[in-house]
Amino acid sequence: QVQLQESGGGSVQAGGSLRLSCTASARPYSRSVYAWLRQAPGKEREFVALVRWHGGSAFYADSVKGRFTISRDNPSNILYLQMDDLKPEDTAVYYCAVGTQYDRDHRAYDDWGQGTQVTVAS
Repeated sequence: QVQLQESGGGSVQAGGSLRLSCTASARPYSRSVYAWLRQAPGKEREFVALVRWHGGSAFYADSVKGRFTISRDNPSNILYLQMDDLKPEDTAVYYCAVGTQYDRDHRAYDDWGQGTQVTVAS
């Protein structure tokens, strides 16, 4: 089991940017898939973006494609989510999670961080 710690959330105006970080407590396995998911009040947790730790394509939800970028710093075991052109509908608690499959279903992920709040004002 790997422990994950998110940081970088906050409050911004629409059109602004934030960069989220997720630090893993241990070096990920080569097949590990890392993802960002989010949950808005009263809504189910939804997929945002994912990438395999040791290479491969990144995948994004249609709602964030072209605005968000997932990346990783392998030597430091840190996963990032650069969020640009933020919209009020991006307001949510953002979680990083790790699994072994490319999967948009939150139930596919085994380990989770505690989440970080992102609030976008109109």
